[in-house]
Amino acid sequence: MYNICIDIGGTFTDCVVADGQGGLNIFKCQSTPEEFERGFMNVLELAAEHYGMSLRNFFAETDRIVHGTTVSTNALVEGKVAAGGLVCNEGHADILTYREAPRKRAWEWKLDYPDPLVPRNRTFEVRGRIDSQGNEVAALSEEDVRNAVAFFRKADVEAIAVSLLWSIANPSHERRVGEIIHEEWPEIPVALGHDVNPIPREYRRTISTAINVSLIPIFSSYVNKLDQALREAGHRSELLVANCVGGMMPASEIVAKPIYSVMSGPTLAPIAAQNLTDEADVIVIDMGGTTFDVSAIRERELVVTPETMILPFEMLGLPKVDVRSIGAGGGSIAWVDVGGLLHVGPQSAGAKPGPACYDAGGTEPTVTDADVVLGIIDPDYFLGGRMKLDRKAAEAAIGKIGDQLGRTLMEGAYAIHTTCNHNMITAIEDVTIKEGINPRDSYLMGGGGATACHIAEMANVLGINRFMIPKFAAALSAYGGLISDLRWEAVASLHTDNQRFSFERVNALLKDLREQCEAFLVRAGVPEANRSYRYNFQGRYEYQSWEIDVPFEPVDGRLGESDIASLSDAFHQMHERIYSIKDPDDTVEFVTWKVAAVGVNSAAAKYRGTAASSSGAPKIKTHRPVYVHQLGGAIEVPIYDGKTVGANASIEGPAIVEEDTTTLFLLPNMVARTDAQGNYLVES
Repeated sequence: MYNICIDIGGTFTDCVVADGQGGLNIFKCQSTPEEFERGFMNVLELAAEHYGMSLRNFFAETDRIVHGTTVSTNALVEGKVAAGGLVCNEGHADILTYREAPRKRAWEWKLDYPDPLVPRNRTFEVRGRIDSQGNEVAALSEEDVRNAVAFFRKADVEAIAVSLLWSIANPSHERRVGEIIHEEWPEIPVALGHDVNPIPREYRRTISTAINVSLIPIFSSYVNKLDQALREAGHRSELLVANCVGGMMPASEIVAKPIYSVMSGPTLAPIAAQNLTDEADVIVIDMGGTTFDVSAIRERELVVTPETMILPFEMLGLPKVDVRSIGAGGGSIAWVDVGGLLHVGPQSAGAKPGPACYDAGGTEPTVTDADVVLGIIDPDYFLGGRMKLDRKAAEAAIGKIGDQLGRTLMEGAYAIHTTCNHNMITAIEDVTIKEGINPRDSYLMGGGGATACHIAEMANVLGINRFMIPKFAAALSAYGGLISDLRWEAVASLHTDNQRFSFERVNALLKDLREQCEAFLVRAGVPEANRSYRYNFQGRYEYQSWEIDVPFEPVDGRLGESDIASLSDAFHQMHERIYSIKDPDDTVEFVTWKVAAVGVNSAAAKYRGTAASSSGAPKIKTHRPVYVHQLGGAIEVPIYDGKTVGANASIEGPAIVEEDTTTLFLLPNMVARTDAQGNYLVES
């Protein structure tokens, strides 16, 4: 039985197939931004052809398909979401405008403050109030709610978010608003704040609810079209979709809360890294055709942040795996400003027209064009020779940059190559140095089709002397989806502290959250032996403004008197790890409680691939001129065919190793050794 993960990027759609015997294969085709589902099916047809089957027969032998998608992220970034309306309490119509009152930088004299996600003219206030203890202070005005629905109909609203004060303490008003909307307008999508994100922060609860409901029409339409295409082709199992909390969910579950699909694809790369190395601290980088993503693993754990920004000054509102993205990829366009300074990105040639060397109408100079000119990429062996590149078109595009800079063709190409590298280095420093971490203390792992062309110079500049390029680096995120667990979270807020801990209420809440998680795993068809549960709380010191996430393990899902000290100690240790200080004598407040349902992927351990043992030193396929800056220019460099490099082989730089879907460029003084799976472990 085959297991498949497909990750759609801005330029290429990646597919990783596990054949059930431990074998792995990568397939890539160009993305189809106008109809992402078409690219999805195209890459599946490519895989079926490789195995000598029709797509229908291939599906007959396929167990499951996992999907990492950028549909939600793209819709938000491009402003192509459904026109949303917001129902809020009287006097709170500007919550999405004020946000959390972010401070501008001291020297930023001009600031274009962005419009709120839901504009003021699609926001409707209703009378009624619940207090922080869950008491009804003023009855809900049902007349106001019905007037709101009538108003939204006239305003051509396509989805409605409902976010009322203290719905986390008592959701009765929010629920009644939802009922009235369904009575008055049954077909309109509705999202309730206490259901989407039950946390105390009013802005974060409201923005996540507004984002979620604005995505429901777009995401559900995409998933429905994709599901229809799969079923017409013969696939019968339910599609699984990657989420932003580090796992996957059945499509039927994530369609109801599409906010969990936002920025979900890049979260799969650190999951892959966890499986591929036993290193405790890892920097994970993924350079594709359009973006460069960087994340980190600390003490074998994914780094999760509640501070994710999805738009300028707009917060996602949900904790997610911390992945930072910049516009730096193979398709990033190089340009020179009026002052003569070279820039690379964030604009991208994308999948269409693509870099100039694609010979598909693109004329702008890109990073891929520069790598072709430098000799790093063989234009006759791109994607294993399936896609021929036009070197002359690349030279013509890069030549324009060289002329503007007053440099030769090679010098202009290297200027683009190294500028892109330094852009990516800055992003790496953002998740390391700015977080108080020395990148030299971490292992570096590269994913994405373009990364292996650039990682060597980046490692040198950062002072990192060890890094890995996995055998299937070009589809690292897709591999992460293949081996990831099913994951879903139940969340609720209940305020207490370690001095006056509310055992009865907290244990009742944990029991309810656990039951919600069990129900999810039952719905998802996870066998009982593969069910697991993870507990977290969000806590803070008394009078502190912000909470931090802390894991804990209650015995049989309950907390007793003896557990309070361990909960407090766990908080102190996490606070010290994040902020370098702790105060064991201060009161610890517990604000939000989470239980994660995990459907363990028991097959993940065998999806690491295997490589044949090497018999002697790897054979050189050919030589070609490659620009090596450290050696002063273009020199003849040995080229190795990755398909002939087995396990336990050793290759010294300068050298190039060509895999079907990536090219590893080794600088002088670097040595790459392959492990049992064929991954390249590089030291300098």
